[in-house]
Amino acid sequence: MSRRCEFTGKKNSKANNVSHSNRHTKRLQKANIVQKRLYVPSEKRWVTAKLSTNALRTLEKIGVEEFVKRLRSARSVS
Repeated sequence: MSRRCEFTGKKNSKANNVSHSNRHTKRLQKANIVQKRLYVPSEKRWVTAKLSTNALRTLEKIGVEEFVKRLRSARSVS
């Protein structure tokens, strides 16, 4: 499975390591993705999602019900 946030779409990005002599070599910046189980009271079940930590902050702000609704609409579009 890819390392991608299901809600925000954040993913790994490419960058350069820059040494003291100013040589550039390619490297990978990994997205801060965590797997989270969310309990949805209206459906009385658990939902698992791979989310960025930024999306977790959004989850805290808008609540689980609204978040799952947005998550499902984002999944159906992708």
